[in-house]
Amino acid sequence: MSNIRLQDPALGDSFESMMRRFFAPVRLGGDMPSVEMRIDLDEADDAYHVKAELPGVEKQDIQVRIDGNVVRIDAQVRKDKQEQGDKGRVLCAERYYGAVSRSFSLPVDVDEGRAQARYANGVLRLDLPKKAAAGSHKLAIE
Repeated sequence: MSNIRLQDPALGDSFESMMRRFFAPVRLGGDMPSVEMRIDLDEADDAYHVKAELPGVEKQDIQVRIDGNVVRIDAQVRKDKQEQGDKGRVLCAERYYGAVSRSFSLPVDVDEGRAQARYANGVLRLDLPKKAAAGSHKLAIE
């Protein structure tokens, strides 16, 4: 098992925060659900590979930040749903606007200069090369 830490807001909250969410108003069936970001994370000898599901998100609304061994994915979500009657009148319009983010830390720093991101068909793919470990250096004693 590696030392990868996924930071999920639902799991990392304090007890007080969890209780506030428990007593918050309940979302009714008519509301549109918020978008969740699900990720798969694989490790190879020289890199980490991430697949993040972001259905319905436009490429320009996604940001990926790398800070050492911490990776953060942010996305702006815009969902529209409209139902029309027989004569083309809109009878119901539901919209969801919001943000979704996910961050995780890896056991090794990422080489930001070689990292790559691709987005197609609602899936963000990240190739995160591991930063080469600095070799030991022998000091000459004067």
